[in-house]
Amino acid sequence: MKHRTVVMYMEIGCFVSCLCGWILVCSTLPTEYWTFSEVGSIVLTTSNYYSNLWKDCISDTTGVSDCKDYPSMLGLPVYLHACRALAVCAVITGFFGGVLTLIGMKCTKIGGSEIANARVTFAGGITYLVSGFCGMITYSWWGNKIVTEYLDPHFRAQKFEIGAAVFIGWGGSTLLISGGTVLSYFSGKEGLPSSSSKRPRRPATYATARTRRTYMLPASSSRVTLVPPLFYEGRKSRTSRAPTKTTRTFSRDDFV
Repeated sequence: MKHRTVVMYMEIGCFVSCLCGWILVCSTLPTEYWTFSEVGSIVLTTSNYYSNLWKDCISDTTGVSDCKDYPSMLGLPVYLHACRALAVCAVITGFFGGVLTLIGMKCTKIGGSEIANARVTFAGGITYLVSGFCGMITYSWWGNKIVTEYLDPHFRAQKFEIGAAVFIGWGGSTLLISGGTVLSYFSGKEGLPSSSSKRPRRPATYATARTRRTYMLPASSSRVTLVPPLFYEGRKSRTSRAPTKTTRTFSRDDFV
């Protein structure tokens, strides 16, 4: 199997993984079970308290439930604002990561050359990584706060437990991070070549041939000859023989 085919199937698998993770992250935003708690007042009546990023809800065993949005946006704690912002960023960046990956994948043939497609796919993988880390920070921060309050013996308010939405978000963020990492590695290896491959190679000439005479040349010589060594030797031998020729001198008496 060719290398291009292997990379193409790898891109498809990473894209499916990231798409599933993004769908899981999106599904947690409207889910109400980020936290839950049960309070049993009477034997046959149990109240269930649950909440998410946007509202608090309560229900009982009779089937009656009621939800109430948070009354004031400015009166909310800082961590809740941060979790909201990070969750929305995870959804938005995941969407753009899917668009970039679809454009740059080898099986879609939408972009231009292979290097251009690889660079677009690399940008999509980095965007998926940002989406996954935003989601992971959101759910980890939320879960850490719940566990800290639950294990704190001095916390007197009502204690909650981690809801199903947080576990779903952890799974979706893991899929986004793993798929984005593999996608960025393979596409970056192809679209972003190393600097060593950009060095100009020295053309093959006669000067690169190693002979006994080239090794005996003085080190201070900075000229590089581009002629064969044998021709060079011939020229030098003729020039060395030129001074040995005897020249005859004539006087004025010879022409009389």
